[in-house]
Amino acid sequence: MIDIKNITKSFGSLQVLKGIDLHIDKGEVVSIVGPSGAGKTTLLQIIGTLDRPDSGEVIVDGIDTSRLSTKKLSDFRNQHLGFVFQFHQLLPEFTAVENIMIPAYIAGVSRKQARKRAEELLDFMNLSDRATHKPNELSGGEKQRVAVARALVNNPAVILADEPSGSLDTKNKEELHQLFFDLRDQFGQTFVIVTHDEALAAITDRTIHLRDGLIENPETTIETPEICLDSETTPPSE
Repeated sequence: MIDIKNITKSFGSLQVLKGIDLHIDKGEVVSIVGPSGAGKTTLLQIIGTLDRPDSGEVIVDGIDTSRLSTKKLSDFRNQHLGFVFQFHQLLPEFTAVENIMIPAYIAGVSRKQARKRAEELLDFMNLSDRATHKPNELSGGEKQRVAVARALVNNPAVILADEPSGSLDTKNKEELHQLFFDLRDQFGQTFVIVTHDEALAAITDRTIHLRDGLIENPETTIETPEICLDSETTPPSE
């Protein structure tokens, strides 16, 4: 599903990632942990094609993302990846259902289809009665569940989450953590989660420990998938 090969990244004279090799299977819930400054968020942004590495390859769902043009990369990100951040990043002027629909609009989905999908996700998350509420009318836990629904609306192959429960109280954290596994079981997504939350890391399928830009106790083998090399070929849809 995800293959990362010899990824390096520097900012000026500071080398943040020093040669990362990692394979993540389809349907895995993987946490990435480590001290501040270890390179966790940088690695997540590179997997999510929000930043490019200085060297190495990032292959997601059989697609070598380094070979995609800027336009194809944007389409790939919209169709194949979903993002959840520590703070929900919901647009305050839109209702819950409208916020969820936005990525679907960008993908060219009709208003009717986008709304139907958004309402299905709200129902799955027990938020149907909050569909017309704006973010300032939602609790912290509700906002984050709406943000997760937004990440899922295009049925992406991979969900990338950066400290998703960092702003929540204990009860809402536990509910959000369980939600990730319920979604994996229901929809089959792969989850890659950067977290400082030890309780979350403890229940994920696998924990990747990052320190000083390297993986501690790295895997010894990396599977090599069939790769699409044509930068102008539209990535296969889910």
